[in-house]
Parts: sequence; C-alpha cells; structure tokens
Amino acid sequence: MLGVIVNVITVILGSLVGLLFKKGIPERISNAVMTGIGLCTVYIGISSVIECKDPLTMIISIVLGVAIGTLLRIDDGINKIGSFISSKFKKSCKNSTVAEGFVAACLVFCIGAMTITGSIEAGLNNNNEILYTKSLLDLISSAMLSVSLGIGVIFAALFVLVFQGGLVLLSQLLSGALTDPAIITSITSTGGLLILALGLNIISVTKIKVADYLPAIVISPFVYSLLQMIMG
Repeated sequence: MLGVIVNVITVILGSLVGLLFKKGIPERISNAVMTGIGLCTVYIGISSVIECKDPLTMIISIVLGVAIGTLLRIDDGINKIGSFISSKFKKSCKNSTVAEGFVAACLVFCIGAMTITGSIEAGLNNNNEILYTKSLLDLISSAMLSVSLGIGVIFAALFVLVFQGGLVLLSQLLSGALTDPAIITSITSTGGLLILALGLNIISVTKIKVADYLPAIVISPFVYSLLQMIMG
C-alpha cells in the first residue's frame, strides 16, 4: 500500500501548488491551460481505446454500466458532493467547477493502464515502481488541473486511496484472475472511452454525464469472462 499512499500525497501536494498559483494566473491563460489539458485527456483516452481487442466486451460494459449508473444517479450524487464542498468554500469556487474538478481528477488519476497494472503489481509482487512513476505524473497533472478546475481536484485524493487501495487488496485476493492481460485490457480500454468522453467535456464539445458510466469499468472483467464462457 506504500505506493498508493505516496500517490495520494502527490495528488494533495500538486493540488495545493496549483491552488496557490491559481490567483496569480490570468483567466485567459487558465482557460488556455484547461483546453490543453482537455486535448491531452482526449489523446490519453484514444490511446487506451485503440488498444481494445474485444470491442464487444467494451460495448456491453458501457451499455450495462451507464444503465446502472443512471439508475443509481451517480452523477447527481457527485454533484451533491460538489455542492457540499462548494458550500464550505463559497468565496473561492463554484459548484459546477468543484464537481467537474472532482470527477475529472478521479478519472485522470484512477482510470488507466498504469493504475491497473501498478496496483496489481503492488498487490501481487509488492512492487511499487509503477505506482511511484504514476505518482510523479499525477503530481504534475494535479497541479495543472487545480489551476483550472479549482479545489475539487484535491478531494480526488480520497478516491485515489479507495480505488487504488481497493485494487491492491483485490489483486491479493484474486491473484490468479487479475494476471490475465485480456482482463486488464478490457478494463483499461473501457476506462479509456470514459477518459475520451471526459476530454470532450473539458473542451466543451459535449456534456456527457461521465460519472454515470463508471460502473462499466467495474463490470467489464465480468462481461469479458461471461463472453469467454459463452463462446467456449
């Protein structure tokens, strides 16, 4: 779990640095930075989706996932969290920005090949090298995100702790199943599609409720396994 803890600390530190410099950066520069982050997010999403070798698993996972997420009103729940946070920081942020920052940071920090493989490697072999590398990248990303999206980014550190910590513990319990590269690919490619949607939201091309699609990532390994059983 040491790698996860280090990652949480870097997210908090990066967010604090971004918030400290936020007031001294003109709005036009902040907007330009946000657009750049959005474009980079789109690229990350596309690069993950391209690796998909089983589009049927991704399609079924997305359809079932958004149905579950919509029924559970995950996006509404996150926005309520944003409302609560913004009520504590009325002078420095807006509700939409807090919620957007929280969701964007959660996806950027937690959905990707380095998150999945790093957490599994830490859980199976007690090797935190990948997570240490990811922590350095998240230090920079959290600073840039917090400059444009505000204080909501720092609260994603809790999500990093729960999500990555959960993966480490789960990999220890399911050591055999999670070593299958195809399952890892199904998770990262499905997550990549959500990151792509997030990037399009950031650059104001779409207004997709990305949080409602999050269950797709959780169910994708089960969808993959079920399809393999059906197909023999």
